[in-house]
Amino acid sequence: MNRPSELSHTTMSKVDAMKSWSAPDVPVLPGRGPQLRLYDSADRQVRPVAAGTTATMYVCGITPYDATHLGHAATYLTFDLVNRVWRDGGHDVHYVQNITDVDDPLFERAQRDGIGWRELGDRETELFREDMAALRVLPPRDYVAATEAIAEVVEVVEKLLASGAAYVVDDAEYPDVYFHAGATAQFGYESGFDRDTMLALFAERGGDPERAGKRDPLDALLWRVERPGEPSWPSPFGPGRPGWHVECAAIAMTRIGNVLDIQGGGSDLVFPHHEFSAAHAECVSGERRFARHYVHAGMIGWDGHKMSKSRGNLVLVSQLRRDGVDPAAIRLGLFAGHYRQDRYWSPEVLDEALQRLHRWRSATSLDAAPDAGDVVARVRRYLADDLDTPKALAALDGWATDALSYGGHDPDAGTTVATAVDALLGVQL
Repeated sequence: MNRPSELSHTTMSKVDAMKSWSAPDVPVLPGRGPQLRLYDSADRQVRPVAAGTTATMYVCGITPYDATHLGHAATYLTFDLVNRVWRDGGHDVHYVQNITDVDDPLFERAQRDGIGWRELGDRETELFREDMAALRVLPPRDYVAATEAIAEVVEVVEKLLASGAAYVVDDAEYPDVYFHAGATAQFGYESGFDRDTMLALFAERGGDPERAGKRDPLDALLWRVERPGEPSWPSPFGPGRPGWHVECAAIAMTRIGNVLDIQGGGSDLVFPHHEFSAAHAECVSGERRFARHYVHAGMIGWDGHKMSKSRGNLVLVSQLRRDGVDPAAIRLGLFAGHYRQDRYWSPEVLDEALQRLHRWRSATSLDAAPDAGDVVARVRRYLADDLDTPKALAALDGWATDALSYGGHDPDAGTTVATAVDALLGVQL
């Protein structure tokens, strides 16, 4: 059912009104870092990221109703490292991120709190921006709300209907539009899950396998026809609003193109969100793969459980900041574990990060210290090798210990290390 079709800036109207956050200064290191290698979720192996002069990356943004917890922070810090390693390797970076500012969880939270859904979304988005700026995360070039991309979503749905990859449910009251899960021969390649696992995760993560009239329980919503009390926008298939997955496909294709270097997010997005957004794009473009690399960050836990809004066990970046925690320590605490590893946050993790930050600042402020060439080269190499932050931090710990214990003869070493830590890890010393 694939039909090649170019979805470009010129063929689709778009309005970008959403502002991202201010960009921190990123020092430029002498020379160039190694080529980036990352684990690809679809191929289940670490391999080189074959980016061109301009490297492209789409990372799924927040649904703005309870931001920014440390699970969010870990994800966006992961792709901030990707951005920094790419830049250190000489690439320009075209980074796009969305905001799902129209969705059921947002409406439910707004109703619970007695606040308008737009007001809630605007408030949480602004808090997210403040947290990202405090964490010194490099902002996306395009920061796009779903409500700003309605026309683009409508065009994608029209193309999917025309190609036979989508259909209208036979429901006189609510004739929603759905995507055939089997519309691409390769569906399922990204997650590698069997059908039973897909069905279970689909039900857990926003899908509607029990929806009457669907041709397959796995078919994904593209356009939800207006219900009482819900916002809606006009379309050829009736007033309504976008489905979740198609929103990201449309925004990514119109800002970057039909093929991305990286599609990224948390590991809980592998299925159904990333699997379906890739399938939507592949049906429209005719490409075999939406992204050359599918990259996913692990989950962050607290008190023995995954940190999640539904469980209510959130550690918020804004609260840590209000408590006086240096955002640089938050970065270091999250970098202490590998980005693909599910891991826990704890007072001990934070305390270790604060101590590490203090040691590094003390070492880099010395009048003279050991030569910095080897440690900078090692940090570059470790980060380029699937973002191995534990090894990078250990290398810097070793240099700092030597500097504090034995001193050195290079008066510029501290500045060199501090510049590298800023450029590559986003931590100001």
